[in-house]
Amino acid sequence: MAQTAPPPGTPSPPTGPGPEEDNPWATGGIMFAGVLLMVDGVLGAIKGIAGIASDDVYTRINNYVFKFDVTTWGWIHLALGIVIAIVGWGILRGFGWARGVGVGLAALNMIANFMWLPYQPIWAVVSLAIDTFVIWALCTGRLKPVV
Repeated sequence: MAQTAPPPGTPSPPTGPGPEEDNPWATGGIMFAGVLLMVDGVLGAIKGIAGIASDDVYTRINNYVFKFDVTTWGWIHLALGIVIAIVGWGILRGFGWARGVGVGLAALNMIANFMWLPYQPIWAVVSLAIDTFVIWALCTGRLKPVV
């Protein structure tokens, strides 16, 4: 039997992914964001350990507005890196708290790496790009446990 068209004035069914359907790009992006946060956290911790261990590892900047001692930057990156890695693990586990905290920490890490630019410009720019993707992925997809 043939289907008839709905009467005029009735809404047509939505097309495209609805609230029950996941955007595969965003879902894969959340998993990748969790992995990136874990990797960025571990690299931040390594960056921090290097700064704490020796003040000569990174170039000293003479006239810079955000000038801290390299050891201070080391402690900042170490603490931030450990927390970011834990949140990345939480995202992979599908914990609800991890998504909002991940966005906030990625934004905080972006600020820290922007201020870190004169010390290690390439490393800081790579970290800025990672954090930008992480914020996008966590804000666009639905959270499901991966691990």
